[in-house]
Amino acid sequence: MNHATPDIDSSVPPSGTGCAECLAGASPGWWLHLRRCAGCGHVGCCNSSPSQHASAHYRETGHGVVQSFEPGEDWFFDYRTGDFGAGPTLAAPQSHPADQPAPGPVGAVPRDWRQHLH
Repeated sequence: MNHATPDIDSSVPPSGTGCAECLAGASPGWWLHLRRCAGCGHVGCCNSSPSQHASAHYRETGHGVVQSFEPGEDWFFDYRTGDFGAGPTLAAPQSHPADQPAPGPVGAVPRDWRQHLH
């Protein structure tokens, strides 16, 4: 992964602890895993989640690089190339809180959540 790219700004903190759109009321309002835009800090839900807000953010903004926002994961993904790789340390925090479940958020995940994954 090219660290000298406008797609990565290591000084920008994440937008929050969960998917920005899901938490703002977008239906269905829950996610499987979270991804953080390495360019602007937007936190969105992964492509296995029902709404796939992280990749929608890429399509809307052109910000092509995300990092996993899951505890213990530090990999990056480039939507344009489909490549996984390493990258610089981004502004803290590095993940959602460890006590926040996946899928999440608490109270919004249906019992049959596996049926809704991509």
